[in-house]
Amino acid sequence: MKNQWVFVGVLVAALAASDAFAQHTAPNQQPTTAEAAKAPAGEVALGNVRIPRSVMADGKPLAAGTYQVRLTADPAKPDAVGATEELSRWAEFVQGGNVRGREVVTIVPAGESKFVVQDAPPPSGGSKVQMLRGNEYMRVWINRGGNHYLIHFPVGAN
Repeated sequence: MKNQWVFVGVLVAALAASDAFAQHTAPNQQPTTAEAAKAPAGEVALGNVRIPRSVMADGKPLAAGTYQVRLTADPAKPDAVGATEELSRWAEFVQGGNVRGREVVTIVPAGESKFVVQDAPPPSGGSKVQMLRGNEYMRVWINRGGNHYLIHFPVGAN
């Protein structure tokens, strides 16, 4: 008799679960990052940043120092599934009028930054440089024109 009640309980639970699944007919609406984000066209000066340690930029060393950061028009062709090509571009680090290095920049619309980064953003028109993951990586975060620009570097040898 006890086994029959267990069987009835399992059967009722299975029917309830199948009914719940049957009611969901359409997928949930996903955020439309590409539509919401309007990445600036062409080259854009993002501001000056001070890199306190040497890092690797595009596989090459970039010395510590102050650089003007410039967003290029060149798409970075992301390898990540789900990444939006328009929001991944190259940034150049300019010193004395010469490009000293470049790295991929991820453009994050202001309304979506809270989904990407847990820290408080830099002020509008400002930037911040942070060490990440046991001082193995450095992030340059620039807030300009309503967009957030995130650039990540492996830390080079000092």
